[in-house]
Amino acid sequence: MIDLPFLKDATGASFLDVRKLYPTTQICTYDPGFNSTASCASAITFIDGDKGRLLYRGYPIEDLAEHGDMADCAHLLIRGVLPTRKQRREFQREVRAHRLVHEHLIRFFHGFNHDAHPMAILVSVVGALSAFYNDDHDYTDPATRDLAGMRCVGKMPTLAAYAYKTAHGQPIVYPRDDLVSFFLLPYGQRGHRVAQPRRVHGLTSCLLYRTWRVTSCI
Repeated sequence: MIDLPFLKDATGASFLDVRKLYPTTQICTYDPGFNSTASCASAITFIDGDKGRLLYRGYPIEDLAEHGDMADCAHLLIRGVLPTRKQRREFQREVRAHRLVHEHLIRFFHGFNHDAHPMAILVSVVGALSAFYNDDHDYTDPATRDLAGMRCVGKMPTLAAYAYKTAHGQPIVYPRDDLVSFFLLPYGQRGHRVAQPRRVHGLTSCLLYRTWRVTSCI
């Protein structure tokens, strides 16, 4: 006989902790698709697809999408709280400081065909970032984790825009400080096309809903 503890999440749902089951009894559970198994514990996101619930740090995603933007969401996910106006300005300034990427990294984009899928390009180049930031950091240090998060938030819009340009056979455009939202980057060629604010807000809302794919496993 083995005692298996019960756990409860923030919503009150119950879970049977089976981590001691195999080491103690040499018996495994069988649950294809994790239909009855929680694969991790997260203090960042909660999702219940059947009920249409998605929370970031306890905040409903629909509230964040209606009243906030990517800066608010990124600050909340990385630093645990929604920013004040002053914190938001400082956060955006820090993000902008990390937008540029190494010139050698840009050469990766030249190796893709013009008809390559933007996501395939983006995934490949993001993986290469570790070759440019391969310092022996201690990621148990909160400051180090914060820096890594800021680098990702700052560089991802630039890389996404580069991937978009590459997939369309267009020249790469460097980040522009006059285009506040990073969603305008892909439209900055020759300083002409600028995305409409309504479309920017719609795309922001869509990406806020998609952020859980990464953060739900942290």
